[in-house]
Amino acid sequence: MPHVSLRVTEEEKHTMESYAKVHGVNLSEAIKDVFFRKLEDEYDMETIKEHRARKARGEVKYYTLDEVEKELELT
Repeated sequence: MPHVSLRVTEEEKHTMESYAKVHGVNLSEAIKDVFFRKLEDEYDMETIKEHRARKARGEVKYYTLDEVEKELELT
């Protein structure tokens, strides 16, 4: 498995270790979790921006539950 190393101050290391301990995981798992959550948040924000732009261009249409059920022939 590949290995990644980080250079951090003693204070940063202590903070990271404390975070991992509070969440009941090792330092590696804590760092991966925080990194991938941040990545997911950025992706979500980009998706929201795209949606808003499409909505502003009139490319978004909303449907009621009744319309969806009818379209899918569920009623």
